[in-house]
Order: sequence, then structure tokens, then C-alpha cells
Amino acid sequence: MGIRTDMAVEAHELSRGEAKEIEGVTLSSMEHGSIKRTVVDVINENGAKRINKMIGRYITIDAPELKNSMDDYESVCKMLSDDLRAMCGNCKNVLVIGLGNRAITPDALGGETVDKLLVTAHIKKCMPQVFDDSYSSVSAIAPGVMGTTGIETAEIIKGVTEYVKPDVIIAIDALAGADINRVTSSIQIADTGIAPGSGVGNHRNGLNKETLGVKVIAIGVPTVIAAELLGGEEIPEELRSLMVTTNDIDAVIKRMSKTVANGINMAMHKGVTLRDLEELVG
Repeated sequence: MGIRTDMAVEAHELSRGEAKEIEGVTLSSMEHGSIKRTVVDVINENGAKRINKMIGRYITIDAPELKNSMDDYESVCKMLSDDLRAMCGNCKNVLVIGLGNRAITPDALGGETVDKLLVTAHIKKCMPQVFDDSYSSVSAIAPGVMGTTGIETAEIIKGVTEYVKPDVIIAIDALAGADINRVTSSIQIADTGIAPGSGVGNHRNGLNKETLGVKVIAIGVPTVIAAELLGGEEIPEELRSLMVTTNDIDAVIKRMSKTVANGINMAMHKGVTLRDLEELVG
């Protein structure tokens, strides 16, 4: 498949062609107002090969009005929270990884999300009376990129994982999309781990159970799209490799990072509401 996308739902659409189904892949969807939730399950090697995605579950929440609607924001936070709880199970020790480069706005989702998390590991360790059992132990790190650290990001995460010994890792990263209608307005959750930079052709070592020894849940937002998908033959050959984003990307990262962070916060800390989070985290 020549078109670059990190979104399983788009990979399914592009791979299916005229066929109604792909053997080894199931798809289901539901709508809640303007929000659409789609689940793609890759169940065997044939399905994985057909859509070029690992075996596992991929959930896409399409929310075109998320930037403008407080109701949709609250609904998406709740959906994300419910899906994370289902994927995490009864996990009490969670490590959140904010991937990407803060200096490049479309790639700053991970770092911005980490800043908005209710991190509790240090408090639960030193002052356990402050947070009861309804609060998980949450640690977080934004390791940056190899271009600024000189260290392979996966190696940093391995070291932190060995120290924290989490039940599960949640990795957050900006993605590349193929449908302009999903860019900056959709969230994907996957239980397969993540390959940082794959959507823009900058492949880094994968973060998954095989490489880290612990389950990795990936959360991503498509923030860029290939220029050639927007202009077709009108785009000069030398510009077709460019990845482009929207002109309101600063506002998008601010809203999306808060949405993802609060989805995680509500999933990991049972009983905490969005109002509580405004007081605790801001």
C-alpha cells in the first residue's frame, strides 16, 4: 500500500477496494451524535498482511466538532476512558510515555499530554494516605527524540520501564493520516504498541510487549497528511513527499492533549471527574 497512514480504519478502507470484507479483519461502528466510534480487529496473519497492521484491536474515535463543542469534548474523554480501562484491565501501576518533539507543534502531542496528567506514583509511595486505592500509581515521561538527546528513544524507555516495573505502558504520539477529514479530529487507541515515526517514514525501534516485556497501549492523533493526497497531480513531484498540517494546529494540540490526558486520568483514577481534574491539574 503506497499511501502513508498510521490509522487502521484508513488502512482497512484503502485495502478493501471493492470488496465488502477482508478475511482476517472485522469492523464495527457506532455513532453518538456527531461522534463515530469504529473498532477494527485484526484477528490473524492474513488480516495483518492485508492492511499492514499488527494483530490486535484498533479503536478510532472520530469527533469533527471536538475543537468547538464542550459536550463532544466530555463525551470523547469518557469514551477514551472506558476503552482504556477495558484494554488495561485491573492495572494499578501505569507508565505513560509522551513521544515526539515538543519543538515541532504537529509532533508535540505526547509531551503536551504528559504535562496534563495527574501523576501519582511519587505521592502514593511517600504519602499513601493522600490517595486511596481508587487512584492508580501513574508515572510519566516525555523522552524527546534522538535528534536532540542522541539516544534511541526505545532505549530510554527500556531503562525507565525496568525501574518503574509498570503493569502497562500507555504511549502517546502524533500520527500521519490519509483522510483530511480525520486529521486533527480523530483519536486512535490500539493494544498493539507503536512504531514511532512510521507514518512519516522515520522508522524507530518499536515499543511493544516483545521489546519492553509489558503490554503497550498506543494512543495517537493524526496531525499531518501527505501533500500529494490533497493535490493529486497538481502537486509538483518535488513537493509530494511533504507532510502538511492545518493552520490551527496550535489550538488542536492544546485541545487534543487535554482530551487524551483526561481520558487517561479518568481511566486510571476511578471516580475522578472532569471538574475534579480542572482543580487538580488545570
